[in-house]
Amino acid sequence: YVLSVLKFTYPTLFQGWQTFIGGLLLHVSWKLGWVEINSSSRSDVLKWLPASLLFVGIIYAGSRALSRLAVPVFFILHNVAEVLICGYQKYFWKEKTPPAKICSALFLLAAAGCLPFNDSQFDPDGYFWAVIHFFCVGAYKVLQKLQKPSILSDIDQQYLNYIFSVVLLAFASHPTGDLFSALDFPFLYLYRFHGSCLASGVLGFFLMLSTEKLKGLLAPGQCAAWIFFAKVITAGLSLLLFDMILTSATIGCFLLGGLGEALLVFSEQRNPG
Repeated sequence: YVLSVLKFTYPTLFQGWQTFIGGLLLHVSWKLGWVEINSSSRSDVLKWLPASLLFVGIIYAGSRALSRLAVPVFFILHNVAEVLICGYQKYFWKEKTPPAKICSALFLLAAAGCLPFNDSQFDPDGYFWAVIHFFCVGAYKVLQKLQKPSILSDIDQQYLNYIFSVVLLAFASHPTGDLFSALDFPFLYLYRFHGSCLASGVLGFFLMLSTEKLKGLLAPGQCAAWIFFAKVITAGLSLLLFDMILTSATIGCFLLGGLGEALLVFSEQRNPG
């Protein structure tokens, strides 16, 4: 809503705000004993910095892309990251790839490849930033796997991501022009804008926390199934809340992408880890 309807397209400020709220709430949760954050050595923190840099790339490019693309389109393009991870595991780590996972990768790639040619609301800048986004997501997940086993838990990693993002985005807000351009934003003093920004920060934090809790409680395949279900619900609701022109071709791309992700979930359940 903030990005696509109100058109607050200043990602260093918006994502800086979201990561600040996320980091603050995570710190408070730690002090209240709701989550556990381990004190890490300087070497562990420095090892994780490249991943934190990729995290900034993920949220910055994702913010740019979502300001121009419909949510279902963004999800289809986001899923290409899974194809990159699958390819890396097969050709660099020489892992045996189940047939279901190969089919899943092909379907996801086909859906993302066909979508730009059938999207009646095609936006080149939106697709450009979506490509940057899924490359960063793929690289982040590969780096995460490379660092396992790690002394840093997922919550520790997210805490470092928040801190690094707030600092980097704060420094970047002036060179990018976002800091002063935002002063001319027409809805700057609108209560709906303030409420939406607050809600996005708080809900973003609870989404992250619930996802991490889910990963700790469920098997990878079950967790992937719940995340897939959440994506389907979110994409469906977005069609009701935001304007999008649907054609038979775009619906076909969405269904193909959904089939690809469903196969990926099936593969995770059959071959956990």
